[in-house]
Amino acid sequence: MDIQRIVLFAGLAIVSYLMVLAWNEDYHQPQTEQVAQIQASAEGNGSAADDMILPEDSQSGAEEFSTPESGSQPSVEGAVDLTDRFVTVTTDVYRLKIDRVGGNVVESSLLQYDESLDSEQPLKLLTNTRTRTYLLESGLIGRDGPDGSKAGNAPVFQSELAGYELAEGQDEITVDLVHTTSSGVAITKRYHLARDSYQIDVRYLIDNRSETPWQGNFTGKIVRDQAPDPTSQASMGIRAYLGMVVSTPEDPYEKYDFEDLSEKRVNQPVTNGWLAFLQHYFLTAWVPERDQKAQYQTTRRGDLHVMGFVYPATTVAPGESAEVGATAYVGPKIIDRLEALAPNLDRTVDFGWLFFISLPLFYILEWFYALVGNWGVAIILLTVLVKAVFFHLSATSYRSMAKMRAVAPQLTRLKELYGDDRQRMSQEMMALYKREKINPLGGCLPILVQMPVFISLYWVLFESVQLRHAPFMLWIQDLSQMDPYFILPILMGASMFIQMSLNPTPPDPMQAKIMKLMPLIFTVFFLWFPAGLVLYWLVNNILSISQQWYITRKIEAETAGKKY
Repeated sequence: MDIQRIVLFAGLAIVSYLMVLAWNEDYHQPQTEQVAQIQASAEGNGSAADDMILPEDSQSGAEEFSTPESGSQPSVEGAVDLTDRFVTVTTDVYRLKIDRVGGNVVESSLLQYDESLDSEQPLKLLTNTRTRTYLLESGLIGRDGPDGSKAGNAPVFQSELAGYELAEGQDEITVDLVHTTSSGVAITKRYHLARDSYQIDVRYLIDNRSETPWQGNFTGKIVRDQAPDPTSQASMGIRAYLGMVVSTPEDPYEKYDFEDLSEKRVNQPVTNGWLAFLQHYFLTAWVPERDQKAQYQTTRRGDLHVMGFVYPATTVAPGESAEVGATAYVGPKIIDRLEALAPNLDRTVDFGWLFFISLPLFYILEWFYALVGNWGVAIILLTVLVKAVFFHLSATSYRSMAKMRAVAPQLTRLKELYGDDRQRMSQEMMALYKREKINPLGGCLPILVQMPVFISLYWVLFESVQLRHAPFMLWIQDLSQMDPYFILPILMGASMFIQMSLNPTPPDPMQAKIMKLMPLIFTVFFLWFPAGLVLYWLVNNILSISQQWYITRKIEAETAGKKY
């Protein structure tokens, strides 16, 4: 098979791959994203902790607690003052809203991430509106737990302040919500947050001032409806995973999408694992304490999916106190932060099946950004580095193509002589290649080498929250999105046309016509690609043209008997 045909097939393979991605984007969406959205109450957050099955050592029969319908208001015992019902907590990265009824986080604004490129409003990851419900819940259930259905009512916590703010020079902040049960047990729900951190430490301090032993189970849960991912970017050609992930020592990364959650229920004991709900760029996770056994479970609360865990029972004798809790993460998928929190949590940054290439590319890209402070310039420097790594391989390929260009007249003559005898034609062509020391397969190496790098960089741009809304210059204000004016794709197509003109013309007229169309075909597909990826391909083409032009001129001069 001659070089032109191989290059053609390699190009068509890339185009076919992109067409599959585009088809997947347009026609292969999960049915669960097409369901009608729930009409949740604007203020109600449902029940905090009555969805789970207790571990067997906590209650005989392990009866399942009742499951309230979605949007239901948590019941409150007696006349309770709900003035300043929501407590606001502000740090340098968060603005959280905590409902004193149940003490759960019902809204989280990520102050360092805008809702959209044209918006100055911070992104709300957790929220509870009529169109979307996404909550972080925790509670004490079981025999004496105030959140369990046997108590019948959601606990109402008291807060010293209606708002807490991390002051300048302050490294951490603690928010205490206090509730005293009818039997005299004082329960403090403590939220602890630190500067420049998306971790939320949730602890329950139980002070048993009653005359009988107190027993309850700590539970942490993520509650979400089936609303589509608000941070998903449809222009990427693929859609980020939306669903739950459970990590255990036996299976460090097990996915459950909405369809899985609807069809089967998770109920398994886990020690040293974690549970998370993922969307594009962001996640919410619960990480139980180290070496603490927990029962991981999923269930339904009307139209809501409930994903969480339950600890074994904690018993507190009269006059004694105890502490129990876990750590939550509500924020961006940043590898080093996730690595520090729990093993395998960094795998939520999904760089695809070529992760072993994507991950080094990301670290190099991040290093370049630390030097220059611009992600677009970092991509250019990465392109130069990749080109330098494969410089000699590309040079060998371009020499082969230049020699084929130089012997093009001889190939035309062979076609005139043996055009009707394909076998003889092939034999004469191979003899010519051997005589001129031409490798007919060498020309396809640059494309074959760049394909995995290209696909890997695609995933890096797609998954890296650092590149979300990252500007380059002039009209490119978001490298993770397509060029709004299609200037980069057009320039890329022009550069590809110039590069094709340096290649030898295929002897087959049909191949020659298709090769001429390749720049146009690639330009059309690149119109909807992330600007950062098009920038990479454009710079790579410019470098390739320079290298190929120099080698072609040199080979042509040598063929003509001239020396440089």
